[in-house]
Amino acid sequence: MADDSRQRHYSWHDPRSHWSRLGAMSGLDYLSAVIRGDVPPPPVAVAMRLTLVEVSKGRVVYTGQPGEDFANDVGSIQGGWLAALIDAAIGSAVHAALPAGPRYTTLELKVNFVRAVAIDSGEMRCTAETLHVGRRTATARARVEDADGKLYAHATTTCLILPAE
Repeated sequence: MADDSRQRHYSWHDPRSHWSRLGAMSGLDYLSAVIRGDVPPPPVAVAMRLTLVEVSKGRVVYTGQPGEDFANDVGSIQGGWLAALIDAAIGSAVHAALPAGPRYTTLELKVNFVRAVAIDSGEMRCTAETLHVGRRTATARARVEDADGKLYAHATTTCLILPAE
């Protein structure tokens, strides 16, 4: 019997070195620094093959590359991978709306899957934007589409705004 095992290797930067910069920069400035390569992406983005490609105040676009290493037992991409893509984008949209100082954390994430992602579906694109940013909470929405604009999932979130430390 042939050995059909596969391996995947990746590396990331120690995130603690740039977390200290979070309080000194607005979310928009911080995420813009990630896009420029001045700040490395978070380890989860590297592990899940997620890339921040656009940012403006309260809006971001992430791309994600599914593959067989994220497949479930029925041969499609595990829904958790798609939820991770959404969570990265939708949280970053909230972050992109925050001034220097405060941070955020997800309180609730509601994902609606509308079709399965196949292992060869190609790059997925998640666009997320804030709906409301208050002193204590923020809400946002997101859509995941393929290169042809076909919808795979949509979501909403509520985030808690954490005061500056």
